Amino acid sequence: MKPLRYERPTDTASAVALVHDNPEAVFLAAGTNLVDHLKLGVATPDMLVDISHLPLDTVVHTADGGLRVGANVRNSALAVHPDVRRNYPMLTRALLAGASPQLRNAATTGGNLLQRTRCVYFRDVSTPCNKREPGSGCSALGGYTRYHAVLGASEECVATHPSDMAVALLALDAEVLVAGPDGERTVALEEFYRLPGDRPDLDTTLERDELVVGVHLPPPQTSLSTYRKVRDRASYAFALVSVAAELTISGGTVTGCRIAFGGVAHRPWRAHRTEAALLGQRPDDDLFARAADAELVEADALEGNAFKIPLLRRTVAGVLRDLAGRHDEGVSA
Repeated sequence: MKPLRYERPTDTASAVALVHDNPEAVFLAAGTNLVDHLKLGVATPDMLVDISHLPLDTVVHTADGGLRVGANVRNSALAVHPDVRRNYPMLTRALLAGASPQLRNAATTGGNLLQRTRCVYFRDVSTPCNKREPGSGCSALGGYTRYHAVLGASEECVATHPSDMAVALLALDAEVLVAGPDGERTVALEEFYRLPGDRPDLDTTLERDELVVGVHLPPPQTSLSTYRKVRDRASYAFALVSVAAELTISGGTVTGCRIAFGGVAHRPWRAHRTEAALLGQRPDDDLFARAADAELVEADALEGNAFKIPLLRRTVAGVLRDLAGRHDEGVSA
């Protein structure tokens, strides 16, 4: 048994200072991911800095008309928050698609963003894994890859990011609020996550002693939006592919769109090529198929996950078709 030191600071600055001063310390929120890693031997810190009692558990309106969501807001509470349900339905759907009710009651906004891959080799300390131990190799290459990446992977790592919430937040242009030794800073969610490259052990652009304290949601759009998750079973399963999409149609053409994918890359994937292919065009099935293909032109499948490419293509086209249909029917949510 590995001895652990446990600290429960009463303010954010103290929490950051504790981790800054100890290179073997980590932040602990609900622990739905970290505690598993402690049991498996994936994580071996010598100090846990418990932030679960810090006053970061509110959802408040911001001066620009958006929302600031505290890092300790529980996933279940955020999903049913009236402002989120009314103005960000895509986010509600994504949150309710994740994990189980019991886990959503415990999991936090900040912890959800920072959860690590569920790659079976990352979680098995008896196998080589560059994400867990840089330079040791990637056991997934040539191994079991059903849940692995088809976009943005490298020779060092083909793991995928597991979050549903983060995919919706990316499509909403959310920002992450971060506290560190030098104060607070704001990071666009698209810049918050990294692709694996030759450092797959680094999931985000955070410094080791920086703490997520909240998320900023920009003012809501009038667009139609949704989140669709395709998985092996109806609940408590990670995405094979997922799509968060927001679509605005005016005068018979697409005048706005924001689209992100999940389950297919090391980070939530913003579909910029798909968005560009849609803008200014008349919505129809041919356009939706071409727009999906525009993002998938650089997709690179492994032996066990080639099905993800046509599956994602059909899911993107289906989501866009449904949103366009809701526009035609005059549905507003």
